[in-house]
Order: sequence, then C-alpha cells, then structure tokens
Amino acid sequence: MRTRHAVHCINTEDSLRCALHHINTHCTRLKRSQPTARKFTDKHEWILVEDGVGTVGISQFAQESLGDVVYCGLTDVGTNLKKMEEFGTLESVKAASELYSPLTGQVTEINDALADNPGLVNKSCYDEGWLIKVTVDVPSELDELMSEDAYKKYVKALEDS
Repeated sequence: MRTRHAVHCINTEDSLRCALHHINTHCTRLKRSQPTARKFTDKHEWILVEDGVGTVGISQFAQESLGDVVYCGLTDVGTNLKKMEEFGTLESVKAASELYSPLTGQVTEINDALADNPGLVNKSCYDEGWLIKVTVDVPSELDELMSEDAYKKYVKALEDS
C-alpha cells in the first residue's frame, strides 16, 4: 500500500499535497507514542503514561527526604490497585515510607533491579529508579494529579511552612 501511494505521488502534479500527507501520517504516529507529561500526587509519587501504561516512581523531593534507600518492597505483578491504594514500602537509613498508586490499574511490571540495588531510587528516581508499571484503567484520574509546575509550587509551600 505504501508503494502504491509513493508511485501515485511521483505521477501526480500535486507533490505538495503528497508531501503533506506523509508529514501528517508520520506526525500522527509520533503523537501516539509520545508519553504524557509526568504527573504528581500530594504523597510525592509520580506517573508517566505511554501507550496506556503508567510508570510510577517517587519524586526527587521524596527521595531526598527519605535519605539512602536500603530496601524496596513492592506488590506483585497482577495486583489490582485503586487510586491512592498502598502498593509497597521504601525503607531508608532515616525512615520507612509507604507508596501509593497515583491511578486505578493493574500492576504489569515491577522494577526487579531494586531488589539488589534499592539505591537506584536515590541515584535516578525519574529513570532507572522507577518502581512499578500499571495499566491506566480510569484515564480521567490523570486530570486530578498535579502537573510538574503545580508540584514544584506544592513542594515549595511545604518547605516554606
């Protein structure tokens, strides 16, 4: 089908229309695979959604507040979570902290690397230190979470109080 369209484009006078078709097709494909902006809870978890699956972790503020993470206990793959339901615990040299799901969904993956190296949460809380991946069963719940800018203001208010 692509070949027929390419031949059609070569044989027509309207090459601009053809070029726009290819650009629009390519851009539409890119839009579908782009992740949403990272969203935050007031408990300092974040979620980044791509293709209907949310990657969940804790914020920079949370990992700094905890200190060096020495243990990460997470729920099992297949667990169904409600929004703000506990899904695990992080323990540090300073404290222990429960983890809460930002959205309703089913756990599809846990970060197995954290079992041997829980310090990844401190070293790379937004990348290698992610915690779980969940399906996004109620997409409208994303609208109830804070944007990155709103979260920064929230943290600043906490620090100032």
